[in-house]
Amino acid sequence: MRALRKNTRRGASSRRPRIPQIMLSAGTKRRFQRRLLGWYKEHGRDLPWRKTSDPYKILISEVMLQQTQVDRVIPKYHEFLEQYPSFEALADARPDDVRKTWYPLGYNIRPLRLHSIARETVARYGGELPNDHEELLSFKGIGRYTAGAIRSFAFNEDAPILDTNVMRVLHRLFVGTGNPKNQKNLLWELSEALIPKGRGYDFNQALMDFGATVCTARDPYCLLCPMKGFCKTYPFEEA
Repeated sequence: MRALRKNTRRGASSRRPRIPQIMLSAGTKRRFQRRLLGWYKEHGRDLPWRKTSDPYKILISEVMLQQTQVDRVIPKYHEFLEQYPSFEALADARPDDVRKTWYPLGYNIRPLRLHSIARETVARYGGELPNDHEELLSFKGIGRYTAGAIRSFAFNEDAPILDTNVMRVLHRLFVGTGNPKNQKNLLWELSEALIPKGRGYDFNQALMDFGATVCTARDPYCLLCPMKGFCKTYPFEEA
């Protein structure tokens, strides 16, 4: 079991999950949780950022994974951390050097945002990233998803996430109609309400892996899917 880490300077949000405005029985919820966690135990990916709970390393991985595939991120993740192993090291670096280390991941505003976050973390928080949701959102470059990922993966909190993979999985399974991009508020509520108490880390990692490897954007593996018995879009027919 992963050790619970808390930032004692500020407490994390204790807001209770809202009930999403869709029909979701308690039995379906439990069945989904059980099947997803069972699937993840057997098929979860072995990724380097899953071997740490350091908020700095989690932040680096999450920003690198924005619009970039995992296989391209892994070698750069190791290289970047070797060059800049802490918030302090990154804050002291020159922006041009950080950008050169980042190459060739692309979307080059990301290393500059990381550099800015590192400088602010050192200046305002003594080099320790806070776990409070609103404080995380106050950083330029940390949005709702990244804040949830940091709270979940670095501080072991039951915080919701909603990236492209998670949005697709939840929409296909539990909504089934309409454009998921226009239903983000509903899907955020659903993401939060589905988390099993105390299992936010594994549950969120499982959601992302399931969307990346089974419930894929094109040609999903519907016949092998453990959720097909209650999926709103099974069998999936690509338009």
